[in-house]
Amino acid sequence: MSHIFPRHTKSAPPVAVGGEGCYLLDSTGKRYLDGSGGAAVSCLGHGDTAVTEAIKAQLDKLAFAHTGFLTSEPAEALADLLIAHAPGRLDRVYLVSGGSEATEAAIKLARQYWVEKGEPQRGRLIARKQSYHGNTIGALSAGGNEWRRAQFGPLLLDVSHIDPCYDYRYRAEGESPEAYGRRAADALEAEILRLGPETVMAFMAEPVVGATAGALPPAPGYFRRIREICDTYGVLLILDEVMCGMGRTGTLFACEQDDVAPDILCIAKGLGAGYQPIGAMLCTSDIYDAIAGGSGFFQHGHTYIGHPVAAAAGHAVVSAILDRGLVDRVKVQGDKLMARLQDRFGQHPHIGDLRGRGLFRGIELVDDRDSKAPFDPSRGIAGKIKKAAFEAGLICYPMAGTIDGRSGDHVLLAPPFIIEDAQLDELVDKLSGAIDVALG
Repeated sequence: MSHIFPRHTKSAPPVAVGGEGCYLLDSTGKRYLDGSGGAAVSCLGHGDTAVTEAIKAQLDKLAFAHTGFLTSEPAEALADLLIAHAPGRLDRVYLVSGGSEATEAAIKLARQYWVEKGEPQRGRLIARKQSYHGNTIGALSAGGNEWRRAQFGPLLLDVSHIDPCYDYRYRAEGESPEAYGRRAADALEAEILRLGPETVMAFMAEPVVGATAGALPPAPGYFRRIREICDTYGVLLILDEVMCGMGRTGTLFACEQDDVAPDILCIAKGLGAGYQPIGAMLCTSDIYDAIAGGSGFFQHGHTYIGHPVAAAAGHAVVSAILDRGLVDRVKVQGDKLMARLQDRFGQHPHIGDLRGRGLFRGIELVDDRDSKAPFDPSRGIAGKIKKAAFEAGLICYPMAGTIDGRSGDHVLLAPPFIIEDAQLDELVDKLSGAIDVALG
């Protein structure tokens, strides 16, 4: 009998015992193609010796030093590497242990920034519906997925949520993508004015929405207009790249493709590629200087921030992504994956939308293509696809509630950057079979 508290008490998952490249192996010898990198984590695949050797070498030198007393060489090196490639004026790195910690730190930093600046009335956060920013109370408050929020409602912070930029569902007939992008972004200005600009501290969004909406990219010009609105009203822009960053969409930082830079940026998942738990919050020199020139103390922290072994792993992962040309490979393999998805599902009567960037792709399922009507949630389509795919030896990331937290189903794909053409074929073949089983 296991004493592990599992994610779901009604099922007993297989025991993972090994990993090689794009595959995981369980204790029965069954192999699984990791078509979603777990949860868009395993960007380098499994068993990367350069990363594991870096971890071993760091353990031989230093395992832990508390940042209340000391910094460490790998933490400094990782921060330098990230800032050397970061967009805009991002200049400082706050290392944490995962995505929820990164977004939580971002929210608290935004608040303290305004307090240090002498504007303590700025305490309102605006985010988007159908977003996901993590599971801690602050991060969950910022997230806009009603299913994930519902039972914790009494505990959550008062955060405003505007509509997502969701071309497939919200662009009007005859409206250009650019016009829709402008209209969707202008919802932020309307909400700022409704709340009172002097009360708003930040706007938080995922450049490409991950788990909750299925690799949902913005319309053209959307984030440029968002940046313009934030600048007009002095609102900080927080971009959550926990899932879509670190090369996943075809640039090291996802926001580069939209020609914007945030004031605060969050990364995790692909930063450690699963080899160590690590995340990071990056901020501009302006924000850092406000703290440094004021109290000097960011009133936040966790025991394991800046962990030397995790930082060494992160440095090895980012170096591998950059030095091996994997960002360019993501573009090439991502285009191949999309072509295969279009070929297999482009005319499928129950596939409404194929979307995403790079090796971050989403498939939205519908009951009727013409009306875009979703399946009845009681059918549990996403869950059935996950189960059928897993039985066939494919790990993918189906989710329900795509439209409003209750209705809609999608599948998220985020395979390792090293995926080969034959494995792309295997992924699409096994996913197609799983969808047939789920709809049958």
